Amino acid sequence: MLVSRRQFLKSSMLVAPSFAFMPAIFKRAVAAATTETFNSSPASPSGTLVIVQMAGGNDGLNTVVPYNDDRYYDLRGNIALAQKDVLPLNNEVGFHPAMAKLKELWDEDILAIVEGVGYPNPSFSHFESMDIWQSADLNRNYKDGWLGRYFDSLQQTQSHPFQGMAVGKKLPPSLRSSKVSIPTVESVDQYRLNSISLLKKHVPDYAEARAEAVLKLFAASPRGAPYSVLLDNTVEAAYQSSLALQGAHATYKPGAIYPETKLGKALKLVAEAIIGDLGVKVGHVSIGGFDTHADQPEEHADLLRSLSEAMAAFYQDLKAHGKDKDVTIMTWSEFGRRVTSNASDGTDHGTAGPMFLLGTPVKGGLYGERPDLRDLGNNNLRFTTDFRSVYATVFEQILGVPAEAMLGTSEYKPLSLITG
Repeated sequence: MLVSRRQFLKSSMLVAPSFAFMPAIFKRAVAAATTETFNSSPASPSGTLVIVQMAGGNDGLNTVVPYNDDRYYDLRGNIALAQKDVLPLNNEVGFHPAMAKLKELWDEDILAIVEGVGYPNPSFSHFESMDIWQSADLNRNYKDGWLGRYFDSLQQTQSHPFQGMAVGKKLPPSLRSSKVSIPTVESVDQYRLNSISLLKKHVPDYAEARAEAVLKLFAASPRGAPYSVLLDNTVEAAYQSSLALQGAHATYKPGAIYPETKLGKALKLVAEAIIGDLGVKVGHVSIGGFDTHADQPEEHADLLRSLSEAMAAFYQDLKAHGKDKDVTIMTWSEFGRRVTSNASDGTDHGTAGPMFLLGTPVKGGLYGERPDLRDLGNNNLRFTTDFRSVYATVFEQILGVPAEAMLGTSEYKPLSLITG
């Protein structure tokens, strides 16, 4: 018996929500029918990128501290870090004392610091600067994100809904794509509830779905035709990705103790997806609060401690599960801070700052050129490394795609900080 496409879709929509309650024989039948579809995409690059956004504009001078430069103490006044408190990286710079966990990873030679990162004619607006960083376009002509273009370049990404994954309430503009839906996850339970809500919206009789629909589907459909090809992408992706995430969560056992912070919980969720083999190519988390106009010493210390402890736990977790070899963590912030402190024990919006890249694939050390504190521009650091060179490194050496195609120019050359 032949069925119309509308009938086929209707039957298929009943199958998806009832899948979790089917007898095992039905599940195996569905799995067999969909094997070709869900395994047909070509092998993608092996590297995984996890982004940590330090929102608000991190003070780079009090993160990677030039503790042997007298000019630092002349300019910083009331917020300068005492030389004796800095965690030395070499004879010139050291970490803020709250970054002890990252210092341990520096000592393992798997942490790279790119100094003086910025872009020409910088904007001091949070929104404009974030747009520039997230689109990799100073003119802001791109409507998609710099990583959204990467996902657009891949084939059949719908078969792997967690190739991109953002932890939070909203999709970061950097992952915005014209072709691919990237899931945003607050928690495993919240994502499951959102998926059920979407299913109920599109399948009114969701609660009445029966496993008999499977038999009708296979009896009526052409021999060997995978039903998933015809399913509505949004609903199917929500259902399949919800099941996958719940499965990964159920079997996950952390290999490290995460801090009970928002960032710690977010990175733990990304770790679950990576360790659960959900095919993550890019994960995105964020930590806010870096707009330290006042009372910076205490607030900045808390933020850097949270960053350091969460990133270290994430790396240790992956390593304990043998998943660290292809994962690189990258930090970014929309701008640095003004060189001189203000009267409120804080700093105002500035320009250049450091970026971190952490992971087993990373060749640890200092990269780029440190801005000269004796050559400032309107009391701001002059950038020495364009952030698009770091993005070019990510594209070429981690994600395995041509940087020129992603950035629209060959001007920005990768840095040699990834092994292999």
